[in-house]
Amino acid sequence: TMENSNPLQLRNKLIMAPLKLGYCTGDGKINERHLRFYQSRADHPGAITPEPLYLDKGLREVPTQLGIDHDDKIPGLQKLTGLIHSRGAKAIAHLNHPGRMANPKIPGNYFVSSTDQACENGGAVPKAMDRKDMMQAINLFIQGARRAKEAGFDIIEVQLGHGYLAAQFLSPAVNNRQDEYGKSFENRSRFPLEIIESVIKAVDIPVVARISGDEMIPDGFHLNEMLWFVRELKPLGVAAVHVSAGTVCSTPPWFFQHMFVPKGKTWEFAANIEKQTGMPAIFVGRIHSKEDVIKLEQDYKASYLAIGRALVADEAFAGKVLDKVPGHIRPCLACSEGCLGGVKSGQGLGCVVNPMVGMKEEEIPVASSTKKKIAVVGAGLAGMQAALTLHERGHEVEIFEKEQPGGQFNLAWLPPKKESLKEIVDYYIREISEKQIPLISKEANSEILQTGGYDEVVLATGAVPAVPPVKGLKEYYWTEFLHDDQLPQKEQVLIIGGGLIGMELASKLVERDNRVTVVEMLDEVARGMESIEKALTLKKLKNKGVTIYTNTRVTGISENKMIHLSGVQDFTLGPVDKIVVATGMTSYHPLAEELEGKIKIHIVGDALQPGKAQTAIRSAYQVCSRL
Repeated sequence: TMENSNPLQLRNKLIMAPLKLGYCTGDGKINERHLRFYQSRADHPGAITPEPLYLDKGLREVPTQLGIDHDDKIPGLQKLTGLIHSRGAKAIAHLNHPGRMANPKIPGNYFVSSTDQACENGGAVPKAMDRKDMMQAINLFIQGARRAKEAGFDIIEVQLGHGYLAAQFLSPAVNNRQDEYGKSFENRSRFPLEIIESVIKAVDIPVVARISGDEMIPDGFHLNEMLWFVRELKPLGVAAVHVSAGTVCSTPPWFFQHMFVPKGKTWEFAANIEKQTGMPAIFVGRIHSKEDVIKLEQDYKASYLAIGRALVADEAFAGKVLDKVPGHIRPCLACSEGCLGGVKSGQGLGCVVNPMVGMKEEEIPVASSTKKKIAVVGAGLAGMQAALTLHERGHEVEIFEKEQPGGQFNLAWLPPKKESLKEIVDYYIREISEKQIPLISKEANSEILQTGGYDEVVLATGAVPAVPPVKGLKEYYWTEFLHDDQLPQKEQVLIIGGGLIGMELASKLVERDNRVTVVEMLDEVARGMESIEKALTLKKLKNKGVTIYTNTRVTGISENKMIHLSGVQDFTLGPVDKIVVATGMTSYHPLAEELEGKIKIHIVGDALQPGKAQTAIRSAYQVCSRL
C-alpha cells in the first residue's frame, strides 16, 4: 500500500483535529480571535481542521459556532484558509449534521433523526426523517462541500460518527426504523453512504470520513460492523477514515477522550481498520507526547495522526515533535476543563495550562522596555507561571518557596484516575531549572524582600483552608486522606463541604470501604467540577452508598462525635470516626500588608482570589505580561 500511504498529499502525518472554539459573536463568521488561534498552530502540522462548521443555522451545537450555511460565510473562511496555506499547511473542512444532537437551548434549532426518540441523556425529541428530510440533509452537505471548496479548503471531512446524524442511522441503539433504512446493518448504513457519496460527487477534492470505531455502549455498533462499513466506503472513493470512539449522547468521556478513559483504545480501532481494510486511517485520541507519536509510527504504522487538545495546550506541539522547535511540550492534561468547559460556559475555548489560548485583542501583551529584578514568592502554579512569563520578558527573577514547587496543585492528581494532572507541575519545574531561574528554598520575609535589591515583588502565596465556626469542632482533617498512607479503612467519615475537594475526598475514601456522609449548605454538590468528571464522580458515589445532604449545615459536634445538623429539619447523626473540613479556601498574603508602601507588589493566583488552576495560571500570566 505504499503508493496509498499519503492520499491527502500532506507535508507530514500530523493533522490538527477539529475542536469547537466558540469564538463567534453569534453570526457564524470568522473573526480575529479565530485567526489568531489557528495562525500560531499552522506552522508545522500537515493540515489544520478548523472547528466543525454548521450546515444550517437551525443545526447549531453552540451559539458561537462557525457556519458554512450561506455564501456570506465564504469571504471569512477564505481569510482562514489563506492564513493556513501561508504557513504551509493544508485546510480541512469538517462538515457535521448533528441530527437530534442539535442544541435544544438555541432558539430556532430543529431536530431530525432516524428515530423519534430523544437521547436518553437529555436533548430534544426529534422528527423521524422521511425521504424528503433525507434529501434536504444530503443537500446541506452538498452545498457545504461546494462552499468549502470555494473558500479554499483542500480536503473535506464528513462526520459519520460520534452519535451525530449519520451515526444515528448506523447505531442499533438509536435506529428503530422498519423501512429500508432500518433493521439490518446494511440498511442502517444506506443513508450515511448516500451522504458521503453525494459529497464525493459534488467536489473534486479528497473526502475523509470520520467514524466511531466503536460506540462504547452495549447496544451500539462495534468494530466488526465498522470494518464492513469501511469496506463499503472504499469503492466510493473515500480518501481516508478518521477513527475515534463513542457517542456524544451516551459516552461523552470517550467522545472527548477524557483522562477518565483508558488511552490508546482508539488507536487499536484505527490500526485494526487500516490493517484489515487497507484504507488509510487517521489515528486520534490523547496523542499528547513525542513518545505517543513515535509509538504510533513504529508500533501501529499509522498513516496519519490527528492532534486536538495537545495543540491547544502547546501551539508548537507539532514543531516540537518534529524537532523544528526547541523546548519541552507544555502538556495537555486531558481534563476537558478549559477547552470543553470554556465553550460550554460561553467564554470560548480556553486551556488550564496555556493562558494564551483565546486571548482577546486587549489582552495581548506589549513588549517590555525596562529590565527589573523581581522576586516571586511561592512556587505553586501561579508563582511558576509568573516567573516564566517575567523571564521571557527579560526580567531577572528569583522564586522563594518554603516547601516544594507545585503548591496545593500537588494534591490535584491524588484522587482516583487523575494522575495526568501531575505533568504540568513537572513541566514547570523543568522549565524553571533549564532557564536557570533561581528557586530559593526558604520562606521570604519582608526584610529579605526589601534588602535583596528587588524592584518589585509578585506574591503567589496561595490560599489556606477556611474553617467554619462550628461549636465543638476540635479535631478535623483537610486533604490528608488523599495520601494513601493516611487513608482510613472501614470507618464512618463526615465531610463538611461538598465542593470539588469534598467530592474528590469522598471518591478516594469509598475506595477503602469507608462509609461517607457529605453535608453541603448550598443546594448542589460538586459545583465548579468539570462536567464529565462531575457526572462520573456522582455516579460512583451513588453506587458506593454515600449519603449526601444539601441545603444543610452542621450546627454542633458533641464530645462523643455525634453530629448535629440543621436542614429542612434539625437532626443528629453519628457517632463518626473522622471529620473532614472542606468548606473552601481563603486567600493568604500576609506580606502584602508588611510591604505596603515600601516596595511595589502584585498579587496573583489564589492569593488574589481562590479559584482553579486555570484562573491562577491566567492571572499570573496577565499580571506579569504587563510588568
